[in-house]
Amino acid sequence: MRADGQLETKAPQSGFAQSYIDGVGANAPELTVFAAPEPQAPRMSVDSGPALAIPRPEILAALESTAHRYGGHPALRRAGLSVSEWQTLFQANIEIESAYRANARSSAGAIGLGQLMPATAAQLGVDPHDWQANLDGSARYLLMMLEQFGTPELALAAYNAGPNAVARYSGIPPYQETQNHVRRVMAVRDRLTGAS
Repeated sequence: MRADGQLETKAPQSGFAQSYIDGVGANAPELTVFAAPEPQAPRMSVDSGPALAIPRPEILAALESTAHRYGGHPALRRAGLSVSEWQTLFQANIEIESAYRANARSSAGAIGLGQLMPATAAQLGVDPHDWQANLDGSARYLLMMLEQFGTPELALAAYNAGPNAVARYSGIPPYQETQNHVRRVMAVRDRLTGAS
C-alpha cells in the first residue's frame, strides 16, 4: 500500500491471467494449489445408539391422557413428582419398554406398549393386546411400584425385575438388564424434559 492509501502491485500476476486467457486454465500449474483438495481429517465411526423412537400421534395422545388420569395418585405426592414429571417418567418407560410399538413382544413373553407380562396384565384386569388397556395397566403398575418403593428409580427397577427382586436387594437388583433399564428410562426422561 502506498502512503496515499492506494494499493500497488507487488508481484506480476500474469500467470493467473494467462491461465484463464487461453480458455483452458484447469490444468495450469499456477492453479494446482487452488485445485488441490484440502486434507481430510480421518473419519470416525460414531455409534449414536438406537434410532430415536417417535410415537404415533394417537399413542402420544393416549400416553398424555393416561398419565393425566392418574395425576392425582397419592404415590406421586409421596415421591415428590408433579403431574408433568409423572407424565414424562411414564412416557420414558413406554419408550424404553416398546419404542412405542403397540405390537411389541419380548422373548420373555411381555406384551404391548408397556411390555406387560400376561400374569401382571391378568392381575391388573387388562387385555395386554389392547394397546389402550395396556397403557392403562402399565400406568397403574408403575404407580403401584412407585407407591411401594417411593422413588422413580426403584419403581422402574421393580417394573423391570419385579417387586420381589427390589425388596430382596433393598434397592436396584444387581441385574445388568435392570440397571440398564433404569439408566435408560431416566436418560429418556431427561431428554424429554430437556435436562442435561
